[in-house]
Amino acid sequence: MDVLKSSSPLIVYLDVKSPYAFVSVKPTLTLERELGLQFDWRPYTLDIPSYLGSARKDKGEVVESSGRSPKIWNAIRYAYMDARRYAELQGYTLKGTEKIWDSSLANMGILFVNLHFRDRIAAYLEAVFPPFWRRELDIEDINVIKDCLKAAGVDSSNFQTFVTGAGKRMHDHILDHRFDAGMYGVPTYVLDNSVFFGREHLPYIRWVLSGKQGPAPDIANEVFE
Repeated sequence: MDVLKSSSPLIVYLDVKSPYAFVSVKPTLTLERELGLQFDWRPYTLDIPSYLGSARKDKGEVVESSGRSPKIWNAIRYAYMDARRYAELQGYTLKGTEKIWDSSLANMGILFVNLHFRDRIAAYLEAVFPPFWRRELDIEDINVIKDCLKAAGVDSSNFQTFVTGAGKRMHDHILDHRFDAGMYGVPTYVLDNSVFFGREHLPYIRWVLSGKQGPAPDIANEVFE
């Protein structure tokens, strides 16, 4: 698997435990539907402690913290505030997580559905993202993820084999090559081998995928000299 290439017109990289990925799902699915295309949905499991330190909360209070300065805590609080306002506009609840989750199983679920049950990708994303951000889902429990697959209308009987075999190899291959490919977070979009980080690029992506009709959407204001 080449992390920058696909037979689909757009690759979408997500991580279930990212609030920014969460608020990108609905507009990205909307774009896919509006254009009548099939995007290539892939997992990108973040290693948050490597750059933001680690922490665990109990009933809203921090009970463990390592490698997090006051500046990092302020940045994290802002990130949640920023994502929360967009989640609420989409009709979703977004609660801060109580710990740093290992989201690899849920993310391999994205890969599993994308590869084998492509028409159920929207249903799976809806089955896993919103309840996780309502703190209702243990994404580290494979049986829970199987239940999400079943809720999305997906046959989960081969999922256990997938996550210990081909799915894990593909998942880990992405992580091994992400930085060399210039990918550093989620959501990441890959369009014509070019990397775009953040859902704010969706208007530009729509413009390109629609044939570049009219002015580019990022030219929103006149530039006076």
